Amino acid sequence: MHKLIALGVLLAGTASAQAASPPSAEDNVRLSLERIARIDPQLHSVIAIDPAALDRARAYDSSRRSVGLVAGQPVLIKDNIEMAGPLPTTAGSLALANNVTNRDAPLVARLRSAGAIIVGKTNLSEWANIRSNNSISGWSAVGGQVRNPWALDRNPCGSSSGSGAAVAAGLVRLAIGTETDGSITCPAAINGIVGLKPTVGLVSRTHIVPISHSQDTAGPMTASVREAATLLTAIAGSDPADPATREADRHKTDYAVLLDPNSLKGKRIGVMRFASGFGTDAAFETALAILRQRGAILVDIKKFDDSAIGRNEFAVLLSELKADLATYLKSSPAPIGVRSLADAIAFNKANLKAEMALFGQETFERADKTKGLADPAYKKARQVSFMAAGPNGIDRLLKTNNVVALIGPTMPPAWKIDAVNGDQIAGGGAGSLAAVAGYPHLTVPMGLVKGLPVGLSFIGPKWSEQLVLSLGFAFEQARGPFPAPKFYRSIEESPAIAPHLQPAPH
Repeated sequence: MHKLIALGVLLAGTASAQAASPPSAEDNVRLSLERIARIDPQLHSVIAIDPAALDRARAYDSSRRSVGLVAGQPVLIKDNIEMAGPLPTTAGSLALANNVTNRDAPLVARLRSAGAIIVGKTNLSEWANIRSNNSISGWSAVGGQVRNPWALDRNPCGSSSGSGAAVAAGLVRLAIGTETDGSITCPAAINGIVGLKPTVGLVSRTHIVPISHSQDTAGPMTASVREAATLLTAIAGSDPADPATREADRHKTDYAVLLDPNSLKGKRIGVMRFASGFGTDAAFETALAILRQRGAILVDIKKFDDSAIGRNEFAVLLSELKADLATYLKSSPAPIGVRSLADAIAFNKANLKAEMALFGQETFERADKTKGLADPAYKKARQVSFMAAGPNGIDRLLKTNNVVALIGPTMPPAWKIDAVNGDQIAGGGAGSLAAVAGYPHLTVPMGLVKGLPVGLSFIGPKWSEQLVLSLGFAFEQARGPFPAPKFYRSIEESPAIAPHLQPAPH
């Protein structure tokens, strides 16, 4: 619907980029727009282009009012985050096709103040993947199916699918995603890039289509750890409209300046054996060997009971979805026809062919039956799940094992897109611990499994972004360059696999 709005106008009639050192913002943005136009039709990672992107780049070049690694750089943001201008904020749903609010979310305003040029919006799992348990990650009615640049028939994970695929494909080096549980770290790992889910409350959630005020946060998805640190520095900070961020200014710092390539030396790090496996063992052992070589002291943690999290988290998300989404929808100044979860459900029923041909909305319908944030059952579920993940989870694991952080494989390699059965995931790491606790979780590419990338997770206590970024940076530097995706139609056609699928010669 809004695919690549005005891209032809943006590129037409402009002068050829002049050689410069360093490149101008206009050069950077034009290159990004050209790559989007050439590469993204096979990925569907970008929902819309900001028609003012080149003008903003030229204005930046004229003023040079900001300095730093973000200044003058093109950035893509997930399409559940508002930005001023003509682009709607759809969360991937046709119900919000007219949701043009002309508001910059505070994190967007911070990006602009830092000199970043927002070139457009990325596709996502519709409604951030909370509509149905049988969904296909990376699919939205507005943007279609995002595809993984490592193998186009593989899933990019979600819900920040477009942000992950766009960075992996080199459309931009900097993007913003959002996470409730795994929606930054999973697509980052599966697309072979860096992703950071910050402490809940470090980055404002104002003017972002919500799921859960207890777990939602935006965060960086980038080509390197240094860029993630730089992007986090730009977007972190307190926002009076988001009470969760009241301590953010006190905790934020210049994360990139403090990165230390020697940060692993002498650090005791807990190895989450209880959250390992699912085809990642060889890559994980190689990563552990790198960590040891850099001086880390690794402590195996074989057991952890996360059943209390599993029994309670979903109930929290259902209750908060109904309440928080209604608050957001009622606040939109746009002429939208949905102002509650019940309205969204009704819209989908009225638009079955466009919205529900692939999967339904049973999660929406369960959420709409919840009894509100005053419900004692909801309050108990939140208390139990938070205690199990935070104080009795990450905090206790760190203290009991005398370690500063936890590591483990982030997710299995990408599964195939399956329109019949929905997502078919073979397993998963310990990301839910950090998500439910609201603690930081960084994933860094650690290796390949049969040609598909997998990530290494670094999890720390609340407000420990500097620690996990430095540990991840040290690992990244020791690991060396990571390969780029080849855009195979299927990983089975790659040179490493295709010959083995043929019969032996007779």
